[in-house]
Formats: sequence, structure tokens, C-alpha cells
Amino acid sequence: MKSRRQFFRLAGTGILAAGVSSVYGSPSASLLKEEAKDLFTLGMAGYTFREFPVEKAIEMMNRIGISNLSVKDFHMPYDSTQEQITSVISKFKAGGINVYAVGVVYMKTEKEVDRAFEYAKMAGVKLIVGAPEYSLLPYVEKKIKTYDIRLAIHNHGPDNPLYPNSTDIWNNIWDKDKRLGICIDIGHTTRDGKDPVFDILRYGSRIFDVHIKDVDGSTKEGKTLEIGRGIIDIPGVISALRTISFTGMCSLEFEKDMKDPLPGICESIGYFKGAMKCK
Repeated sequence: MKSRRQFFRLAGTGILAAGVSSVYGSPSASLLKEEAKDLFTLGMAGYTFREFPVEKAIEMMNRIGISNLSVKDFHMPYDSTQEQITSVISKFKAGGINVYAVGVVYMKTEKEVDRAFEYAKMAGVKLIVGAPEYSLLPYVEKKIKTYDIRLAIHNHGPDNPLYPNSTDIWNNIWDKDKRLGICIDIGHTTRDGKDPVFDILRYGSRIFDVHIKDVDGSTKEGKTLEIGRGIIDIPGVISALRTISFTGMCSLEFEKDMKDPLPGICESIGYFKGAMKCK
């Protein structure tokens, strides 16, 4: 917990400096420097809102000031018609939410691959976060070329032998179309005994999406908790994303209390934003 205390001490110093400058009417020299703008953007992974309807998901996202969403099938079923998909996307748009991706989409057959790409096309997104069976990757590559839609394979750690980590994903995609990439889940990466900072730096050229969270252990038994309360080096993750000039989304996937996630979402987003300020 030492790093957490250090973080809040640094953040507190910044807040104090800002407060003093406002009192005396002249900003401190450090605050005169133009703040560098990160190339990546914060978002939400739709799985976070598994227990809630579209309207409630929109309300929570508006409360935390996050406007980008990777939508899950419980809000927009795979067998939806174009009219039904358009209706869901329109609800999010009217609520100020940009649906930037769909997924995680699991694909066990060629028919399910076909469905996933048509689903993404109807939703008007250019990114699928997915987990196709290994044997389907050549077929997925063909669909990527046909639809010009990227697919980011999501790692699921030690719970699932299908793509447990980014190295496994890389070993299966490195020689395929460059639109086939990685959605690195930093929590599952850590639970698989790997270092997300190292993996981001190593595989950055093919990382299209990032699921952010924190965990309390680097084993299969590790549990998700609020960002900043666990063992993941969040400032290190942010630094690595800057190093690779990552331009995608860092989407929070909060799984600790899915029936009442808002307090944990707020704390997690607040900590991540705070860490982004401590450059």
C-alpha cells in the first residue's frame, strides 16, 4: 500500500498548489506548463453493467463523465435485427454515449464468426473485442479483409485456456492481417502471473483496446477490486501506453460488486485519472 499512499501524497500536493495559486491570484510555475494530452481515451467495458438496463448504464456513465462504451450482448443481443440494433445505438447516442466497439464476442464456429462481423457492421463500429477459437483464426482473417473491421482478441487469464495472456495471442496472430490484434486485460494478465507493463511495451503495435481494473493477487485466485487498491502498477501501465503512443480506449471493467458498482467505478476512474495527472 506504500505506492498508494505516495500517489495520494503527490496528488494532494498538486491540489494544494492549485488551491494556493487561486488564493493569491497567480498560478505556480509548474502549473503554467501546458499539460500534455494523452492519445488514449477512457471508456467503459459493457460487462460492468451486466445487471442494468441500457437507461441505467447511460445514467451511471453520465455521472462519472465517461462517454465511450464497448457494448455487450445483454444490451444488444446477437440475433437482433438492424432495426433493434439501431434502436439501442440511438438510445446510447441520445444519452451522450459513443458505442466504439462490441464484445467480448465468443466465436466457436464459422457461423458465429459471420454473425459477429455482421453484428458489428449493423452497429456501425469498426472494432470487435472477441475470442474466436484458435482454429477459426484463418477464417477470421478473411472476414477482417472483407469487412475492414478490426478484431482485438481478449485475454482471459488462468481461468480459460483460450488466450490466457498476450503472448499466447501474439504467437497466434503475429503473421496475420495487422487488423487482427489484442485487447489486453491488465487484471487477467496479472492473475496469469504476467506483467501488463511489459506486455504493453512488447506487443504495443497490435494492442487495439485495453481493459483496466485492479486485482489483489497474481494468481488464479486473485480478485478484482477498485483500481489503486490492488497490486497492479497503474502509473507504470499509463507510462507504457504513452511510450507506445496508444490511441485507443482504456475501458474500465469493474467486476467487484456488479449489483452496486457505481462507488467502485467512481473510485477506480478517479484513481486512474489522478495517476494520469502525476506525470
